[in-house]
Amino acid sequence: MSHLTAAIRQPNYGLGIAKGLYWNISHVHKFGAVPAMSQNQTGTIWDVNDTNYTWSSWSSAGTLDIPAVNASDNGLQVTIEGLDANYAVQSETVTVSSSATTTTTKSFIRAFRAYSDATNVANINIQKSAVTVARITAGKAQTLMAIYTVPAGHTAYLLNGTASCQSGADATGDMYVRYFGQTSFRVGHSFEVSGAGGQYMYNFEIPIKIPEKSDIDVRATVRSNNARVTAAFDLILDND
Repeated sequence: MSHLTAAIRQPNYGLGIAKGLYWNISHVHKFGAVPAMSQNQTGTIWDVNDTNYTWSSWSSAGTLDIPAVNASDNGLQVTIEGLDANYAVQSETVTVSSSATTTTTKSFIRAFRAYSDATNVANINIQKSAVTVARITAGKAQTLMAIYTVPAGHTAYLLNGTASCQSGADATGDMYVRYFGQTSFRVGHSFEVSGAGGQYMYNFEIPIKIPEKSDIDVRATVRSNNARVTAAFDLILDND
């Protein structure tokens, strides 16, 4: 019997995973929000409006840049979480500047979360080769990115997904997965969400298995102008 099977047979196994009680099993909660998606536009549910996530920027590993920030954000500590060139989990904390670009010392092949040590006054963009790959929206102190890449040596099990849309708006959503070794994304789950109808939620009675190095990208097409859309999903990571 695997350690994952043994864990999920325990009462309150989710709390046990959160406490780190089970060897080689961890939990990932990903959540995103797009500030104001335009009518009939499709984009990833992340901090940039009307834009599919810039996966093409990750054709190779490289350092990341944070251009000069607002004067009020000078000296903030920004932590970037992602994967190194071997798809192993890594993070780096840098001090941002209002007078110069800040560059990481580590090389990343993915970046799927960033946060600051205090509330940021203006947007903080994280770039790779001058393309924004993450943004800490003003006032949030944390990226809102409904994307993820499964680390090397791990298998992800998708437990649930949820989405919401502001009152009076509605949207069509899709969770895309690019399985490692494939060149394109394909739909792994589809949903409809309406602000009037309330939050969309789906629990996978049998979790969806997603192998190492695969990319997840939740996107929405908004049918009402300037709609804020959110999405979140939970994964169990099994270190094979």
